[in-house]
Amino acid sequence: MTSLAYHRDNCRLCASCELELVVPLGPTPIADDYVPASRLNETQPTFPLDLYLCHACGHIQLLDVVDPNILFGNYVYVTSISTSLVEHFREYTDEVLRRANAAAGALVIDVGSNDGSLLNFFKQRGMRVLGVDAAREIAKQATESGIETIGAFFTPELARTIKQTHGAATIVTANNVFAHADDLGGMAEGIRELLAPDGVFVFEVSYMVDIVEKLLFDTVYHEHLCYHSVKPLQSFLARHGMELIEVERIAMKGGSLRGTAQLAGGPRKVSASVPEHLALEQRLHFDKPETFRAFATRIDGVKAKVLGELAQLKSQGKTVAGFGASATCTTLLYHFDLGDKLSFIADDNTRKHNTFSPGHHLPVLPPQSLYERKPDYVVILAWNYAQPILGKHQKFLEQGGHFIVPMPELRVV
Repeated sequence: MTSLAYHRDNCRLCASCELELVVPLGPTPIADDYVPASRLNETQPTFPLDLYLCHACGHIQLLDVVDPNILFGNYVYVTSISTSLVEHFREYTDEVLRRANAAAGALVIDVGSNDGSLLNFFKQRGMRVLGVDAAREIAKQATESGIETIGAFFTPELARTIKQTHGAATIVTANNVFAHADDLGGMAEGIRELLAPDGVFVFEVSYMVDIVEKLLFDTVYHEHLCYHSVKPLQSFLARHGMELIEVERIAMKGGSLRGTAQLAGGPRKVSASVPEHLALEQRLHFDKPETFRAFATRIDGVKAKVLGELAQLKSQGKTVAGFGASATCTTLLYHFDLGDKLSFIADDNTRKHNTFSPGHHLPVLPPQSLYERKPDYVVILAWNYAQPILGKHQKFLEQGGHFIVPMPELRVV
């Protein structure tokens, strides 16, 4: 490993050293580091992408940690480009305000607030808002747009400063970031520090049950250090003076968990949803390494089928491209060894056009390239969005093109 990363030897949630490698994935570069032409001569380093099970608490995690300044310092993804996520945050705001029973003017703090899309809805509902985000440029832009945002990593020290300057928070949120911090204990300490006695902490994370059931292995990349289940989360929050009082499965990101916690001994009762999810995870044997080894075997079974199909097409002289230039696509490209099998990648995101994929440096082009370059087959790397992609590109099919949907079961359209 380079000095850009290190390998930890204990569990991020409970500090146990009883860790076992259960899902080995191919090493990758930083998943969303699509490069301009000026960086094509760079060799982008790869980092291990292996999932470990903690035998003490049951948590699944990466132990190889890339320097967060590299991952997030020049972060470019902004929430507002995803209309579905913005709409999700609108509904989320109303739901959280209902649960928290928050009065007008109460303080809402979003950890990992990005461009302030979520906080903007809270502000519209009459709340005081404050964001914290490590992507300094995005934080600056959010502040300029009217959502005060601190451009820094969230720590217990920063939490104490915020409490002194802004007071205690009725609501603290952390969405798709409660998996990003290597020092998750420090983040939990900071949140506990900020919460008012009757406050709630609401977070959304990918749910390991969905990842295993739906074969969402490509959601594993270096930004996501933790792959959460209810049992490890419950004990982790308890160790940090908080109590998990409600959990809910939601559709975001292919399958996520929304958790609500309060300070230990807080005013709310624990919902039946918590023991129900604990029972589900027990039935699925989520404390056993065999469960995750079987998951890895299923992934490699699909990989073998995809590579077999592409080898056959190549022997027939067929040309193959890809569709989808997100972070998840990098994991799929590397683990399935597809880098030398595709001629280019098409993508809807204009920010990615005329960049090159991490490591393999495949050109990323607008969707129109399918009609101009006319590949025989297109592998839908963003397979979770296969239906809308197929819907938009019926013309490509009518002109004799074919799509390959690699996951969760290989199919050719």
